[in-house]
Amino acid sequence: VIETHLHADFISGHLELAQQTGAHVCAPRSAGVQYEHISVTEGSEIEIGTVKIKVFETPGHTPEHISLVVSDLSRGTEPCLVFTGDMLFVGSVGRPDLFGEDMAGELSEKLFDSLHKKLGKLPDFVEVYPAHGEGSLCGRNLSAKRCSTIGYEKRFNHAFRPTTKAALKDELLLDMPLAPKYFFRTSEINRIGPKILGQVPQLNRISFTETKGLVDKGCVIIDVRAPEAFGGAHIPGSYNIWFSPFLSTWAGWVLPYDKPIVLLLDDTQHCEEAARQLARVGFDDIAGYIDSGMAYWMEAGLPIGTLPQMSVHQLREQLAEENETIVTDVRTPAEYNDGHIAGALNIHAGQIDERYDELNKGDTIAVICRTAHRSSIACSILKQHGFENVFNVSGGMTAWVNAGYEITT
Repeated sequence: VIETHLHADFISGHLELAQQTGAHVCAPRSAGVQYEHISVTEGSEIEIGTVKIKVFETPGHTPEHISLVVSDLSRGTEPCLVFTGDMLFVGSVGRPDLFGEDMAGELSEKLFDSLHKKLGKLPDFVEVYPAHGEGSLCGRNLSAKRCSTIGYEKRFNHAFRPTTKAALKDELLLDMPLAPKYFFRTSEINRIGPKILGQVPQLNRISFTETKGLVDKGCVIIDVRAPEAFGGAHIPGSYNIWFSPFLSTWAGWVLPYDKPIVLLLDDTQHCEEAARQLARVGFDDIAGYIDSGMAYWMEAGLPIGTLPQMSVHQLREQLAEENETIVTDVRTPAEYNDGHIAGALNIHAGQIDERYDELNKGDTIAVICRTAHRSSIACSILKQHGFENVFNVSGGMTAWVNAGYEITT
């Protein structure tokens, strides 16, 4: 099992694989990992049958990154493919800014050398297999294509175009998406060695009375229902992170790590997948899921919260009346710059817990994203901080544009 670097976007499964298969774990010597492993460095070779794997040190995305150059000795000694980890993607490269501005310049210079002096020197026919595709926050504008060749990337990848280190730095740091806060914590967990779970955590069914006791003790509730359901009735103080493939990313972005978790779901069939996604970003202290969802909670006469949903038509009417409604756009800065409602304040949903004091609790606040999912996350956090006059804009900017309303850039 070979680790190319200390992954930041997920808890790595290398120790789980090693335990289940009896394989050794290989990791870059410069990573300083604390679990049992075989250290590899520039020029290290691993032979498995007729396959030879040679290690290239390719820092840039992270200081300790390696790439794995593979030769099939039954056909020839020249390399046939390279596993590039998060260094070289199809159409892009790994971001060098995960460790802050101070290291971004140094890492972008190392990335330049890794591209031009290491990977770029491989034959053009060598196939490229990166660790991520479209949608990953480990780079910018990754292609949906899963593999490429060195020759194709040298010709069309934007990162190969700059001919100086300074020019590449400017290219790489332009409009880079925000990095989730959990990236820093996850990288350190992977350096120390993640806890071996053996299987997806099995969730217990928890009654509403048990849930109330856990809430009183500071337990975090993740309500994974749709924004409309959350808006109708939810347990006060809960986070609304809808059940989707992005559950893990948003949980890692906004949840505290030092508290147990209780899930509220519409469909208990989603329990296992929800637990799996949470474990991938280090949340394995899950107390269970609430039996019968919100129904018994409401029937017991326990406190409930609501989040009014506002249509784009209602929002436009309020803005036309100039009635102090504050539009808060929680999309990424790039999305915001592509087109937004005039006068809207841009606070990314992942930063709302740090920047909520830029808003006035006495104002009417309409929160909008692309569809209404990220905005519901942001609304749930604002309500935790005492914002009562908050509205989630149904359909988001998609509905606003489809309704024919104006945007500005």
